[in-house]
Amino acid sequence: MKLNSGHLTFCTNIYAGENWEAHFAVLKASFPILKAKLSPDSNMGIGLRLSNLASIEILENNHLSAFKQWLEDEGGYVFTMNGFPYGGFHHTRVKDQVHAPDWTTNDRVDYTLRLAEILSQLLPDDMDGGISTSPLSYKPWFTDAEAREIATINATANILKVAEGLQQIQEQTGKVIHLDIEPEPDGFLESGPEFIDWYENVLLSARNDEKLVKNHIRLCYDVCHFAIGYEPHTTIISELNDKGIKIGKIQISAALKAKLPESIADRTAVLEQLSRFDEPTYLHQVIARKNDGSLIRYPDLADALSEGEDPTIDELRAHFHVPIFVEDMGLIQSTQSDITEVLNLQKNNPFTAHLEVETYTWDVLPTDLKAPLNDSIIRELAWVKTLLEQ
Repeated sequence: MKLNSGHLTFCTNIYAGENWEAHFAVLKASFPILKAKLSPDSNMGIGLRLSNLASIEILENNHLSAFKQWLEDEGGYVFTMNGFPYGGFHHTRVKDQVHAPDWTTNDRVDYTLRLAEILSQLLPDDMDGGISTSPLSYKPWFTDAEAREIATINATANILKVAEGLQQIQEQTGKVIHLDIEPEPDGFLESGPEFIDWYENVLLSARNDEKLVKNHIRLCYDVCHFAIGYEPHTTIISELNDKGIKIGKIQISAALKAKLPESIADRTAVLEQLSRFDEPTYLHQVIARKNDGSLIRYPDLADALSEGEDPTIDELRAHFHVPIFVEDMGLIQSTQSDITEVLNLQKNNPFTAHLEVETYTWDVLPTDLKAPLNDSIIRELAWVKTLLEQ
C-alpha cells in the first residue's frame, strides 16, 4: 500500500508453496483477505518470493500473463522480490543452505536475471523495482583467507553481470531495477562497515562505471540483521547517504534479545526461555555482547546457549525473525525499538520507497506466539502503518 514514506508490503517467503502453482494458490486464497482489511480503497503491493523452480515455471505457458491479470483484477502490484532463498524454504532443513548456490556460481546469476525479467513485466511504469539477495556467500564455507578473497572477487564479478543485465532492461523498457545486497551475520558481508568497504574498494574498483553500479546495486537494510550486530542505524544510514550508496529496501524485521542477569538462577531462567527458539529449520546466528563492550559471534543458537552462563556476557541477540508487534516476551525481548528508530528516520527523511515486512518464522515459533497467518500479517502491517503515519 502507498504511504507518504513509501510502498509498504509483506514478503511472500512466509508461504510454503515452492512451485508456482502452489505459491499462486496460497496468494489467491490470502491476498484478497489482506487487502480488504488493510487497503480496501487502493491498490496493495506484494513482495514476491519465487524459488528457482517457481521462477522457471511462471515463465512457462501463460502463467505470467495470468498472474498479471489476477493482480489487475485484485488491485495488487509487485514492486520488490526476495531472491535470497534459492530452493526450499519451509518444511525442510534450510540452515546455511539458504546461501546456496552462492554468488560464485552461474546458477545464482541465472536465477537472479530470471527474477529481473519477471519483475520487469510486473513492475508498474511509475516505480523502480528491487530484488534482495544474499551477501555474496557464507563465511564458514571458506576458512582460508585466500580462498575467501578469490570467492569475493568471483562473486563480485557475477553481481556486475547482473548489473549489466539490469542496465539492458532499463534501456529496453525504461524500468529501473536494482539488486539489493542483504548483509546478515556470518555472510561475507555482515555489517554496515563490511558492506561499505566491499562496495567502495571491491565493487566500484571492479567496474569503471560508477553510475551503472550505484543505480543497480544497492543495500537491503534488514533491520533484524543490523540489530543483531548492535549497529548504530542513524550513523550507517547517514554514511551511506554521504557516499551516494542507495538503500533499495528496508526489510522490517525483529530479532530476539536477551539481557542476562548476574544471578545464576535468573540467568538460567532467561536461557531456558531463549532455548524455546532453538529449532532445526533456519540459521539462528547469535552475537553476544560482553560487559566490556566486545562482541562474540556464534554460528547458531545452540552454540550460544552452551556458553550462556559465562558471567562476562551481558546480552545475546539472535537471528530469529519474531513478530514485529511484540517487544516483551516475558524474560526475553525483541529488537522492536530498532525498527522504530529506522522507520522514524525513513518517515522524517525517506531514503527508499520500498518497505517490506519479513517475518517468515510463523511455522516454527513457540506455540504461545503463533496465531492464524492472515491475522498475523494484518497485525504486523497495521503496526507499521500506524508507526509511519502517527
